[in-house]
Amino acid sequence: MTETVWFLIVGGMLVGMGIASSLFKRLPLTGAMLYLAAGYALGPPGAGILSLDIVSDAARVRLLSEVALLASLFAIGLRLRAPIFASLWTLPVRLGLVAMIVTVPLLALVCSWGLALAWGPAWVLAAMLSPTDPVLAHDVQVRDANDLDTVRFSLSGEGGLNDGVALPFMLIALALCANGNTDAPALPTLRLAIGTVWGLAGAIGIGALLGFATTHAVAWLRTRHGQALGLEGFFALGLIELSYGIAQLLHTFGFLAVFAAGVAMRRVEHRATGERSPQDAIGSIDSSDVAATAAHPAKAHAYMAESVLGFTIELERIAEMAMMIIVGNLISTLPAPLVTWRSVALVLALFVVVRPIAVELSLLGSRARAVQRRMMSWFGIRGIGTVYYLAYAIEHGPKRDLAPLAPYALAVVAASVFVHGMSATPLMKRYKRVRASASRKG
Repeated sequence: MTETVWFLIVGGMLVGMGIASSLFKRLPLTGAMLYLAAGYALGPPGAGILSLDIVSDAARVRLLSEVALLASLFAIGLRLRAPIFASLWTLPVRLGLVAMIVTVPLLALVCSWGLALAWGPAWVLAAMLSPTDPVLAHDVQVRDANDLDTVRFSLSGEGGLNDGVALPFMLIALALCANGNTDAPALPTLRLAIGTVWGLAGAIGIGALLGFATTHAVAWLRTRHGQALGLEGFFALGLIELSYGIAQLLHTFGFLAVFAAGVAMRRVEHRATGERSPQDAIGSIDSSDVAATAAHPAKAHAYMAESVLGFTIELERIAEMAMMIIVGNLISTLPAPLVTWRSVALVLALFVVVRPIAVELSLLGSRARAVQRRMMSWFGIRGIGTVYYLAYAIEHGPKRDLAPLAPYALAVVAASVFVHGMSATPLMKRYKRVRASASRKG
């Protein structure tokens, strides 16, 4: 009977969202809000048919959030259609690296002083709250491969970079917990620095190499021999898994490798297609002979990239639903209240103090205009990346010290889902009007 109920619940939600998705574009609602509420309603306070605990189920939650992030990171990389050395990349790199370096210690101070946490747990909480979310940020991401808007491109690139960059900060934080919470212990700084540099460079190299090599190989087989046609979803999943697996095996940052693989696939398409959009390059498709388009020398790269992108976007949306249900359910089983004056203070400090300071400092000297800086400061969306690092910390660190951090982390995620979700559509519309007005005056 329980299995039947789950089929009905999941099937109903999938069909309902498929029908109502266009409605949400006109309302201050997002699917993530409904999924979060559904996950809570399925928990002990409601139907009582799902009861996940962040401590006892940490490994399971970590694995599921890991899978969700991988699909989203690859999709983001595939959306970013700009030359690797284009000036447009400087903003997401600044946000993904420099803003992270500012965010973690500043937020750790807030957690230590404002939440009365010991230094180790304060660093752990800051590290898990530092990455912006690639899964929930689709309302402010680039809409397609032709979208080169500064704000959308920067926020998308930041979300692709900082889930991997957050790992060394988490390792430092867990080392602090392992060596005592009161004073910062002497860490092997040289080894950590070398490991971080290798983690960044190695991951980018692995992902880029695999993305370039496999995309070229499939395109060559299609255009020269009429082979390897169809099953773009298999190819996408295989590239994601290979990039992540090899990166992990070589002790680099796997999330960053998957993002780099997506960027590399798009770069191959961009070089083959030129300045035409992928849609123009593909042109009309004969529904009775799709293979002819997939194997056409002038269309193969664009068709493959867009087909893989469509598949990964669908996968990303399914992952969003699953993870938000899990987050809502985790909230329903928390032993401590979610909303307290301390959790509210943490949300406010992160959203209106720490994030704006980190963005402004990271963008010093850049060409980003004031309105663009304000948009990037506000949309520091927190979500599945935070859930992943929360589960990772509990799985690998002292549970007694780190389990009390769960209400704070989940409160920030829930607040971000509602606050950023409700503000995304009106603020992006306003930004579009401001940009259009500036263009007319310019």
